[in-house]
Amino acid sequence: MKRKYNCVELFAGSGGLGTGFVNSGFNIISANDIWKAAGETYTVNHPNVKYIVKDIAELTGDELLEGTGYNRKDVDIIIGGPPCQGFSTLGKRFIDDPRNKLFKEYVRLVNDIKPKFFVMENVSGILSMEGGKVLENILKSFNDIGYKLEYKLLNAAEYGVPQQRERTIFIGTRTDIKIRYPKKTHTLCGEKGLIPALTLWDAIGDLPQSNNEEIKEYLCEPRNDYQKKIRNGATSLINHRPPVHNKKAINMMKYIPIGKSAWDVKDVIPKEFMPTSGYGNTYARLNPNEPGMTITRNFACISSSRCIHPYLNRGLTAREAARIQSYPDNYIFKGSKSDIHLQIGNSVPPILAEKIAGTILEMLDDSEN
Repeated sequence: MKRKYNCVELFAGSGGLGTGFVNSGFNIISANDIWKAAGETYTVNHPNVKYIVKDIAELTGDELLEGTGYNRKDVDIIIGGPPCQGFSTLGKRFIDDPRNKLFKEYVRLVNDIKPKFFVMENVSGILSMEGGKVLENILKSFNDIGYKLEYKLLNAAEYGVPQQRERTIFIGTRTDIKIRYPKKTHTLCGEKGLIPALTLWDAIGDLPQSNNEEIKEYLCEPRNDYQKKIRNGATSLINHRPPVHNKKAINMMKYIPIGKSAWDVKDVIPKEFMPTSGYGNTYARLNPNEPGMTITRNFACISSSRCIHPYLNRGLTAREAARIQSYPDNYIFKGSKSDIHLQIGNSVPPILAEKIAGTILEMLDDSEN
């Protein structure tokens, strides 16, 4: 019987990336994040993983492995996405610049543990930051510790996630294996041989609908394969409480058609209901027949993102957002409302992660043969 490959997850958050790797057959030994609420979410959904809530700058490879029964040579891959807010190439040497601290710690732990592979996820904009100098320095930082690496921009909608979400995926290895990426399974533009991209309504159309009541039971059977997969055996709903809006906002939403914003119909909405400021992508109703927009922490806040439910006069619930991110319905989110929203908004969609993990699995098999 083929052995399970072992994984360590850094900047783990609530576990979107790790969930995809688990679903692809990996064994996660340990995970780390400084964020306590995300750690509670991760632990309740992955109770057998050692989760360390700690500043990564104070974390060692020894600590990640201590008490797990594994040592460094057992770790096949490290995964994670250091936040990119601080990346800069100005002034000091890139790896020494304090603004690049979190990336530096990721490189340090990869170098400490020396897995065969690593996967690093980041925003699409990282490829063009500072005219490409940040990318150049990322590649050099891993080359300097003995890893070759490739990078590719993946859109989650092209891999079976009902959401337009572009992310840069770096894959590095110290083996001789040629790095490759998962093949697209879905299309946004009618390419032959591919499945049409899943829509927002494909994702959430079976969830009970209410403007203000939290309904905890399913009221219908799944209507498609995605809904069936995402229910994952759940018999009741959690994290599906509708967001609360003031009367002015509710009255305004009544006038906004599918796919349009308040700004598109400002001549129709009575002046007393119109917002006084905002961008074109705010106060906007989602189109049920297109993939969802990129989920951020603001999925319930109609003044901050395009997030009005296609048919109801409210923003999205945490469960609706988690569905669009491809989390299964029995995945429990812990913490305050803002903690939960940030956990969901910051996640790598588990289904995208699973596709990446499947390709890593093949490369690990090749490296063993």
